[in-house]
Amino acid sequence: MLAHDAGTGVFDTGIDPGFLEVLEKHPENADRVRNMVSILRKGPISPFVSWHSGRPAHVSELLSFHSAEYIEELVQANGAGSKELCSGTFLNPGSWGAALLAAGTTLSAIKYILDGHGKLAYALVRPPGHHAQPCQADGYCFLNNAGLAVQLALDSGFRKVAIIDIDVHYGNGTAEQFYRSDNVLTVSLHMNHGSWGPSHPQSGSIDEIGEGNGFGYNLNIPLPNGTGDEGYSYAMKELVVPAVQVFEPMLIVLVVGQDSSAFDPNGRQCLTMEGYRKIGQTVRRLADTYTNGRILIVQEGGYHVTYSAYCLHATLEGVLKLPAPLLSDPIAYYPEDKAYTFKVVDAIKKHWKESIPFLKEL
Repeated sequence: MLAHDAGTGVFDTGIDPGFLEVLEKHPENADRVRNMVSILRKGPISPFVSWHSGRPAHVSELLSFHSAEYIEELVQANGAGSKELCSGTFLNPGSWGAALLAAGTTLSAIKYILDGHGKLAYALVRPPGHHAQPCQADGYCFLNNAGLAVQLALDSGFRKVAIIDIDVHYGNGTAEQFYRSDNVLTVSLHMNHGSWGPSHPQSGSIDEIGEGNGFGYNLNIPLPNGTGDEGYSYAMKELVVPAVQVFEPMLIVLVVGQDSSAFDPNGRQCLTMEGYRKIGQTVRRLADTYTNGRILIVQEGGYHVTYSAYCLHATLEGVLKLPAPLLSDPIAYYPEDKAYTFKVVDAIKKHWKESIPFLKEL
């Protein structure tokens, strides 16, 4: 998966303006994942982690989520050598193989749970996937890794799956696939960024709540910039936990992106390690109550090469219910103003109670 190279340029554009001495790597680069692997192998959490090799997905497996026409588009782009599929999303030599490995490894992780080998699995994969829609690449994503895993769980007899997506951006691709299903509760906490063009028409607003049988089962929590640890904790307590409690899932899929951190170049949400740790603890409590402890964690964004690894470590500490932090925060404090976020969360809760039938007693 490290072979995927999105190039260099001005941030994620691939553009060389001709007057910069140093062009930065695309934010979705291999170094971020190298550090995630390294911190889990060498950091204090290492005794609690066992490792399993991934595999490439078969093209036939991808059709449970993606259209045949879209897969053929990717295959042809790979054959052509290089192509910018949409803004900032570059398929270069090595990218298609990496995408197949990311999808197959995530499927292997959910299969590990479905086959009863364990209750917790983390798919440490790249390129990310939650923006990839059934027929469209988007936001550095080619194949929807988490969505493929959810579909496999449904096909394997899990009638109700809850997705909790804490990446800083709306998980629009996953939402699009399950937008008309009441078998999947999709909850996305993200910064209030709106649509960003033809590849990402969804806004992630509170009004995008599903259609048909899925009406009310797509829950968006667009949070103000700078929400911080206390704001996320309040959103989890007041919105995410009650919704999952009413839904009563058989499996939780935690879609993690460390781009919600205080120092990420691609987000402004100001979470620290402690905020991620608390989210992990909350999700674990929900799983212990409703899913017999079953949690699949799928890696998405997170572009600060160092701090993303630290925040991943903290998230897994929380999921593992470790009694005390194993790793101190190298940056630690970041000022936050929780008052405005609390008002936003309260307003979202009021909207849900008024608009969504199964949450009217929230």
